Amino acid sequence: MTERRVHVTGWGRYVPSQVLSNADLERMVDTSDEWIVSRTGIRERRVAAADETTASMAAVAALRAIRTAGIDPDEIDLILLATLTPDYWMPSTAALVKEAIGNTRAAAMDVAAACSGFVYAYASAQAWIAAGLAKHVLVIGAELLSRFLDYTDRGTCILFGDGAGAVVLSASDEPGGSLAVELTTEPQGAYMIWLPAGGAKSPPSSETIARGEHYIRMEGRETYRFATKTMATTALESVRKSGLDPSEVALFIPHQANVRIIEAVAKGLQLPMDRMYTNVDRYGNTSAASVPIALAEAVNEGRVQVGDNVTLVAFGAGFTSGAVTVNWTADPARGRDVDALVDRRDVRVRLPVDWDSVDPIPPALAELMARPGSLDVPLDDVVPGEPEPASHAPAR
Repeated sequence: MTERRVHVTGWGRYVPSQVLSNADLERMVDTSDEWIVSRTGIRERRVAAADETTASMAAVAALRAIRTAGIDPDEIDLILLATLTPDYWMPSTAALVKEAIGNTRAAAMDVAAACSGFVYAYASAQAWIAAGLAKHVLVIGAELLSRFLDYTDRGTCILFGDGAGAVVLSASDEPGGSLAVELTTEPQGAYMIWLPAGGAKSPPSSETIARGEHYIRMEGRETYRFATKTMATTALESVRKSGLDPSEVALFIPHQANVRIIEAVAKGLQLPMDRMYTNVDRYGNTSAASVPIALAEAVNEGRVQVGDNVTLVAFGAGFTSGAVTVNWTADPARGRDVDALVDRRDVRVRLPVDWDSVDPIPPALAELMARPGSLDVPLDDVVPGEPEPASHAPAR
């Protein structure tokens, strides 16, 4: 019997058009461009508009990946969406994306592994395909972190941004594709990065809101130490399981949390920085979205060619980490014009009936978002009284 291989056949990304620069943050919190760049490498990040959600960004990235793969949305058998910022605790954000992209037949569910979520979802998709349970799986990482940040805490608000990335994984009997996966979890670090309230342990209340317990909290020094070590060891184990040496990997695509962490990982693997793809300077840390956004950009920029070995590696709260090594087989040119073919205005996520939303933009960002510019979205009437029918950009 021919071995069932798993290949990346489609890729896509979406980032909001609103830019939040370090100069903007200087006016909001006690920080400076020099302080941020020297410690993180971040110069700017993207902020979702009032009418954007995790689901809407995910749907755009998903349709771009499907278009790149050259298949119809209804050919997707399974949708896995990695996020720590779902639109709702229920239903799953993946279910909303399924409808928004025009799929009628896929199973859909969310994956919760924080910044490692995309790699965890990728590993799950690979297992489904290898087991013969699916032919095409859509794997998405999407985050809207700007609505969970305390803009008086310079230790966290400078780090995070919004966006989404996606890939289509497909079954094939051709050689190449996914080679090996390594996943780890170290619960001793569970409270190093966390959201204290909102779950069953501490449901939302006026008291939790007053204490600011719905904002991301992080012990930066401890997280930095662990991330540096575990990203290097997890990546190395995935490469070794693939039967390769790190020198045989053309490009590493790490989680984009901090350029100093990425530099430390390169040093640990005894590789030059030009073998590490980085875009953290432009987007900051987009959590589960960072690896698929970086992958899509690396491929579209010509950094990945057919036959190259590529390793994706991430680290996140929990402490989770994951890496997958892939032998690339898809023509990189297929994704270069897809962004223009799938416009975010053509993608709608159906909204609930008879429910009024509050303004989702944090007060600290409201003034920035209201400035005249390339993006002019009203901050009121975020959820209209009657939802529009779901629509999607057709894939041809």
